[in-house]
Amino acid sequence: MRSILILSAAAAAFVLGGCAEREQTGGSIKSDAAPYVGTNKQPPFTAAGWKQGDRNAWESQLKVRTVNGQNEYVKVP
Repeated sequence: MRSILILSAAAAAFVLGGCAEREQTGGSIKSDAAPYVGTNKQPPFTAAGWKQGDRNAWESQLKVRTVNGQNEYVKVP
């Protein structure tokens, strides 16, 4: 009888242990540089015509990507 009580208490503690919510913070994600600075990767990861560090070129590439690649209305026949 005593072992059943101990096992049920341990099972209850195990089950209820999963109910606690851990703190979720975004403190580990930090951006030290502006997005238009780049990643110093070669052409497979960069768009043609984009210059690292040039904010105007970066914004124009985003506009081109939005119009050509992410606009679903253009793709509909």
